Amino acid sequence: MKKVYKNIFMAIVALSITASCRKDLDRAPLDQFSSATFWTTEQNIMLALTGVYRGNIQMAVNPTSAEYSATDWWSYHGLLFLELATDNAYDRRGDNSGFNRLTNGTLDATNSYLGNYWSLSYNRIARCNYFLENINKAQIDAAKISRMSAEARFIRACQYFYLSQYFGAVPLVQKTLSLTEANSVTKATKEQVQAYAESEFKAVAALLPKQSVLAGTERGRATQQAALAFLGRTYLGEQKFAEAAACYKQIIDLNDNSIDPDFEGLFNGANESSREIIFATQYLQDLAPNSMLQHNYPAKLGGFALDCPLSSLVESYEFTDGTPFSFADPRYNAADPGQNRDPRLKYTVLYNGRTFKNIIYNSNPDDASSADQLTLTKQATRTGYLLKKFNSEVFSGGDLQNSGIDLPIVRYAEVLLSYLEAKLESGDAIDQTLLDQTINKVRGRASVNMPRVTETNPSLLRVILRRERRNELALEGLRYWDLLRWKTIGQVLKGDFYGAAFPKAVNLRKKGTVIDPYGRWYVTSKAFRVGMDELWPVPQSEVNINPNLK
Repeated sequence: MKKVYKNIFMAIVALSITASCRKDLDRAPLDQFSSATFWTTEQNIMLALTGVYRGNIQMAVNPTSAEYSATDWWSYHGLLFLELATDNAYDRRGDNSGFNRLTNGTLDATNSYLGNYWSLSYNRIARCNYFLENINKAQIDAAKISRMSAEARFIRACQYFYLSQYFGAVPLVQKTLSLTEANSVTKATKEQVQAYAESEFKAVAALLPKQSVLAGTERGRATQQAALAFLGRTYLGEQKFAEAAACYKQIIDLNDNSIDPDFEGLFNGANESSREIIFATQYLQDLAPNSMLQHNYPAKLGGFALDCPLSSLVESYEFTDGTPFSFADPRYNAADPGQNRDPRLKYTVLYNGRTFKNIIYNSNPDDASSADQLTLTKQATRTGYLLKKFNSEVFSGGDLQNSGIDLPIVRYAEVLLSYLEAKLESGDAIDQTLLDQTINKVRGRASVNMPRVTETNPSLLRVILRRERRNELALEGLRYWDLLRWKTIGQVLKGDFYGAAFPKAVNLRKKGTVIDPYGRWYVTSKAFRVGMDELWPVPQSEVNINPNLK
């Protein structure tokens, strides 16, 4: 789809130029497309389909600003920054940021991010509905109409997946609405919305091509595997574990995907055509870029340092022999927390003293000369850590708001871990063969090479599997959803959270007068309200317009 983005962008530019020169002609206005004449050619249909794929994701030809709010579930701000509401990371903007307030006990219907996610979902749905209502006007091959219709249905079903998981009961809109209809629509139950998403994912999986048959110019378009992966997620969310296992097994049996030996290259733009990446948001430097590096780079390199990993994530990574982390273990080194640890820690988190690009990252709270000093005042880290995943060290552009790095939405590693989880939770017997086919493939990639898991006791394996899922998929936007569906979110997001350890620091932030025994920087406290915060309220601005949504 990267070439598709380029071609469509140039088409839009050409249409705009033509329109500006011919407004005096008495015909359909050329500064906007006419529905009466647009749905005729395959080129126009592909133009419309790309608009469906893009949704509201912020992209710019000449980047002038970063993405300051979520513009889609699949934009970096909408997907990756959901981690800021979890025990994986903290928002540098502080306790009052919209993401932090989703889970710290202060969630209400005026939270701005609720409005972002709600409106962008229904905007996407409206685009899908309009596309599906008009595509049959085109005089093109029926097989192409079938495929493109399936793509639009897939994207629409994905919106309903997200809405059902986070909001619960929402309007189930399947056609273009008039203003009156839109302002009086009622909600379907969460179960009805999930059932609809299920049926759509099943239907389109049979209509979409396998990933292996996509041409290079089609990379980024929906495939059978993408539809099955979201169907599997839907089943997991509903705790239909046997169905989820069967769904994920379909992806495995297609034999199109594999675990890539290079973990880091999946996220820094080096290996975007990897067979591990099942579905991703496509970006293109100069023409359809993102501002991910602007938000995540260290302050010394001009970044906003927004995504700040927490110590609880860092402490989740095992030692290289597979034993759980412990501060008391002699292999732990506060000056180099990645030493003797699962290699994914270094690939995921940037910590004090590490080389990044052309600098030594310095977040020491006692070093006031460092732009990246850990403080409460500088536009720098609030935990002592920064994001390493998704941050390219070979980025050569001068503008951090002009990155072409793609954003993986679904990886094969998730499929394998989800398959094992579904088998475990459905009560199936777990043996070494299954472990080697799933979790050990993920842990055994060449750049990670962690010891094989041999535990088959369900209770003990569940702990190992959930830790593995956290570490493998860290900061990719899935942690919030995992905690919700595991029903552990109320326990996990309650209490105090810390940043990096600086045992000898003078300027160490404490909670009151209590000094952390490990010398960690106190970051924040959360008080997730069980029975209240699991589902987001409908945005107050929407309820004000339509009381049926209350």
